[in-house]
Amino acid sequence: MIFKVFYQPLLSEAPVRERTETMYVEGESIRDVRSTIDHLKEINIEFIREVSGEFLTYEQQHPDFKVATFE
Repeated sequence: MIFKVFYQPLLSEAPVRERTETMYVEGESIRDVRSTIDHLKEINIEFIREVSGEFLTYEQQHPDFKVATFE
């Protein structure tokens, strides 16, 4: 499954909607995604949402769509 992660790039600043960024991560569940990106200590995760079906198709049409990989 693909999940869309909404996050603030700076953990030290208060969340501001206009600075919210997104990344796409593949995982089995929200918990799995959180553990996958846990090493990114400098970001403030706001929300994680599963994307599937027509919503995923829509997201994939954007040129900046890329599933992040972590090793």
